[in-house]
Amino acid sequence: MDRVRKGRKGRSGVRQRIGAAIAVGAAAALAVTALAAPAQSAPAQSADTKAADVNVAKNAGFESDLSNWTCNAGSGAAVTSPVHGGTKALKATPAGQSNAECSQIVSVKPNSTYKLSSWVQGSYAYLGARGTGTTDVSTWTPGTSSWQQLSTSFTTGANTTSVTVYTHGWYGQSAYYVDDVSVLGPDGGGGTDPVEIPAVPAGLKAGTATATSVDLSWTPVSTATGYTVYRDGTKVASVGGASTTVTGLTPETTYSFQVSATNAAGESAKSTAVSARTGKGGGGDGGTVPKHALTGYWQNFDNGATVQKLRDVSSQYDIIAVSFADATTTPGQITFNLDPAVGYSSTADFKADIAAKHAAGKSVILSIGGEKGTISVNSDASATAFANSAYALMKEYGFDGVDIDLENGLNPTYMTKALRQLSAKAGAKLVLTMAPQTIDMQSTSGGYFQTALNVKDILTVVNMQYYNSGSMLGCDGKVYSQGSVDFLTALACIQLEGGLDPSQVGIGVPASTRGAGSGYVAPSVVNNALDCLTRGTGCGSFKPSKTYPGLRGAMTWSTNWDATAGNAWSNSVGPKVHSLP
Repeated sequence: MDRVRKGRKGRSGVRQRIGAAIAVGAAAALAVTALAAPAQSAPAQSADTKAADVNVAKNAGFESDLSNWTCNAGSGAAVTSPVHGGTKALKATPAGQSNAECSQIVSVKPNSTYKLSSWVQGSYAYLGARGTGTTDVSTWTPGTSSWQQLSTSFTTGANTTSVTVYTHGWYGQSAYYVDDVSVLGPDGGGGTDPVEIPAVPAGLKAGTATATSVDLSWTPVSTATGYTVYRDGTKVASVGGASTTVTGLTPETTYSFQVSATNAAGESAKSTAVSARTGKGGGGDGGTVPKHALTGYWQNFDNGATVQKLRDVSSQYDIIAVSFADATTTPGQITFNLDPAVGYSSTADFKADIAAKHAAGKSVILSIGGEKGTISVNSDASATAFANSAYALMKEYGFDGVDIDLENGLNPTYMTKALRQLSAKAGAKLVLTMAPQTIDMQSTSGGYFQTALNVKDILTVVNMQYYNSGSMLGCDGKVYSQGSVDFLTALACIQLEGGLDPSQVGIGVPASTRGAGSGYVAPSVVNNALDCLTRGTGCGSFKPSKTYPGLRGAMTWSTNWDATAGNAWSNSVGPKVHSLP
């Protein structure tokens, strides 16, 4: 945001050139289908280095139906439920003189030991290997209503290069199910499933719990490529790392969580369960924020705009973001220093103004960052320092929450941790806003967008800065230039269709031509964009495929520049926002 403390416009021209270049590059990238990488030769394996064991069974999880398997009398079929790992499993049904055997011939090495295992469910189920060249083996279970692992091992003979592995039920009994077969041992040269099913994750624990979410973490499993998270026995998430946040929960409710590890060979059993209880209240609607809200940034400095006390800010504004917090020598830690230039006789006078705004039904939050901001949250320690110091300032001054306006980089992992720690301290009335630049919200893979989605359950609104930008892509893949209703609506569409709730999307623009280096639009253009997104009227060439009547509203930089122009912006856009559906 072009919020320069002493009136300099900063990098707005550079941003426009960067934005235009990225938009053009992104548009061109739509036509690119692949990139060739230079080949790299693998180092030769030493003759005395033992190759890692592999699963020599093919289609071990039945993801390719019965490929590589033979079932007698047509007794077997791949089904999608129940499954242990992946999306399919084997169902085999004995009938007449058939025990519903399904088998596969696997390639093995002579004089080698193999560990044979599979997961079974249902009626009588057998697992075995024959033609081993030594002692054939088998194991069985009389039946189980949940997945159970069968395992045994065998050693191949001096001349054995193939073995038949099989599973079957029992005559006259009902169907049995099999999934995630593993024949783990030396590669016999016949092709493999890549790895063994991973171990069960250990160390599952619940961390921060809000009214609608619970943080979970566990010890990574070395052979896992992903993890499946279960809530009360139902799968709710698949993640790549050893932590996640389960959202969409009910306040003041106790839940049980488990996690399993997955890779190409299949899914492990579920971990030991851990319980967690959500807090009171709900969501990130925060304090007294109305359904449709107008946000304005209040300058804690004099840069040529009208100098205001908080009491002077127009009553049209529902959220007032005090700009800005200051960094300390401790990474992540913030403080606030009231600038004498704004005319307060004391800190107590400033606090009284915050209390008066609260009495009028307004929220006052502390903005973190700005163009010149140097606050960085990139470690566990800095995340904790941020949360602790932000909460201390909320208690000291009466701030209702924070605004994240870090324009020089944001680490989504640690900022998410910081905000969740703050939410745990502040409770359900925390007001949490963000003000990313347009480039930050072009894709859900961006750090800002990731962070917004990570904290969606406690997020009040994202007021992206539709200025100092240059051209950008809209949700339809077309390039739009700033300063038009299409620029506002087509870019807002990315957030609305990218995972944010309409109540978490606002349109951020300058209050006057002096409020930013570029991108100013008349209040009437903002109002047309609001109508287009919420009612389907007032659109330009871009018209969204549906309307979003729950859209939160609009934001401006700044209340001071608005006052300089006679509050023309808030007097026009404020009533429009407050009359949205």
